[in-house]
Amino acid sequence: MGFFTNILEKLGLKKDKPAPVAEKSGADAKFIERPKEDFMPKGAVAGAKPAATTAKAAEPVKAAAPAAIAEVDVVKHLEELSKGKDLNWKVSIVDLLKLLDIDSSREARNELAKELACPENLMNDSAKMNVWLHKEVLRKIAANGGNIPANLLD
Repeated sequence: MGFFTNILEKLGLKKDKPAPVAEKSGADAKFIERPKEDFMPKGAVAGAKPAATTAKAAEPVKAAAPAAIAEVDVVKHLEELSKGKDLNWKVSIVDLLKLLDIDSSREARNELAKELACPENLMNDSAKMNVWLHKEVLRKIAANGGNIPANLLD
């Protein structure tokens, strides 16, 4: 699991992934050969051409509209978590990670910065990297259905 995925999970934003499909190959694969007649309509004769039909062509199937991402009230969740704690998650990546009970060490933040493709010139300056990282994490949370106010994304 990636570092950022852990953040999404803590905020209730983790998207469900479809279960992986088990595939068999090589010696484990088994193929059953079935006669053509198994796939033909009843009463049809193998090799015969299908009869012409007078039925109208089927209407094109309309694609279902993509499902909207369910928005999670991240701000409310974080405000509730921060009650009674002296953490400023709106400004500090360290405080945001602490609030979510995620490792906020320099090494962990470096790992997260690499995962989110932090520009190399910021990686050597902890303060600049932290500012970039905080903004990028909030942007990514918003992109995954979190309701982050625009003033925190600037």
